[in-house]
Amino acid sequence: MSVQTASHNPSIRATQSRDPYPTRLVRPLDMPWINRQEAVVKGNVSEGPLDQRQLDDFERNGFLFEPDFLSPDEVAELREELKVLLDCDEYAGKDFSITEPDSQEIRSLFAVHFLSERFARLAKDERLVGRARQIVGGDVYIHQSRINYKPGFEGKGFSWHSDFETWHAEDGMSAMHAVSASIVLTDNHHYNGPLMLIPGSHRVFVPCLGETPDDHHKQSLKTQEFGVPSRKALRELIGRSGIEAPTGAAGGLLLFDCNTLHGSNANMSPDPRSNVFFVYNRVDNACGEPYAAKRRRPAFLAHAPGESWAP
Repeated sequence: MSVQTASHNPSIRATQSRDPYPTRLVRPLDMPWINRQEAVVKGNVSEGPLDQRQLDDFERNGFLFEPDFLSPDEVAELREELKVLLDCDEYAGKDFSITEPDSQEIRSLFAVHFLSERFARLAKDERLVGRARQIVGGDVYIHQSRINYKPGFEGKGFSWHSDFETWHAEDGMSAMHAVSASIVLTDNHHYNGPLMLIPGSHRVFVPCLGETPDDHHKQSLKTQEFGVPSRKALRELIGRSGIEAPTGAAGGLLLFDCNTLHGSNANMSPDPRSNVFFVYNRVDNACGEPYAAKRRRPAFLAHAPGESWAP
């Protein structure tokens, strides 16, 4: 497949025909999407904690929600740690601390497993790592971690997107061998901006239009404009399978495939919504040069296997 990307920088790997997932294009392809090349679930029921029904649900939908994954005591401890991190004056104004577009309320705090020993232990918890290893079919490392905090009344939404599209274009992740684990730390209601997902959307890759701007992360982490699927593709995919928004009490675990299209509405309620989010990438899928950006994103957004980071 030979495609033309929006930039002619020779370092951008998407200009090469070997890229199975071209994106950030000058013009749309003839088809709205490209079929996924990799299997969804690479392991089997004997290789981890998920049973066959759960693996089948993940294979079919591209996500799996497990209520009551953590105990109330564990959730209480993590919420205390969350408060400590959000109240830390030392992090204010730092590049890894992302505020809302129109206020100084924190929207996301990245590299959280390097900022907190408690969250580092959670990231390495075999209950999470075992599930990730079972889904991706091999040893994993943390590609990204963050806390998402959507404050009451102030928390804005996130546009529809595939994480893999960004990680492929801007971080150099070659293949779909990654899974995200999101643990809700506050009750998720239908009215406080829960994550919404399009079932089955993980089976196709939707190329996006437009050249990746320099330092795109500075804008995209607040309001994403590039790397967003077309409305035509979204209409077709949502028309096939609808939209699901798992809700429930704090402590639930949402596992979702790196390519599942997802987004969220603004939080118009007084109740904040927070979650801790770990991305497990297969070790042999470690990122190289970006496919559709001039340079890699900062290390707080995209870690390498065995890499340490400090604010």
